Amino acid sequence: MDYLTVKWLHILSATLMFGTGFGTAFYMFFTNRSGNVQAIAVVTRWVARADWWFTTPSVIVQPLSGLWMIHLAGFPLQSHWIVLSIALYALAGLCWLPVVWLQLKMRDMAQLAARDALPLPARYWQFERIWTALGFPAFGALLVVYWLMVNKPM
Repeated sequence: MDYLTVKWLHILSATLMFGTGFGTAFYMFFTNRSGNVQAIAVVTRWVARADWWFTTPSVIVQPLSGLWMIHLAGFPLQSHWIVLSIALYALAGLCWLPVVWLQLKMRDMAQLAARDALPLPARYWQFERIWTALGFPAFGALLVVYWLMVNKPM
């Protein structure tokens, strides 16, 4: 596969990963603030699905296409911007993995509460605080990775 095709796939997967992540986080965050258990049940179900359908494949494509472009372009793997990009990507991943687990648990709690016409349990709101807190370093790290991808500071 030539460089421009790999670059296009890399940009597309980065867009899907960041866009889906930011979009679903936005809707889940604000739907949670509404307190509407029925709406929360619907949104958490779709957020979990979007993460599996769009974010997960993108998370896999990103390092593969990035490393392939590094190889094709002849950049040294130990370049500062590449090492920092990989480290920040790993940080985002370390935040994202528990977020996925939390989303699945939150989805399940919201489904039960909606089905039984009950309020969300206190544990849901504990998970929501952790979910929110993990989003900030993950998104911040990915913003810096975007900057590094575009600028490639030597």
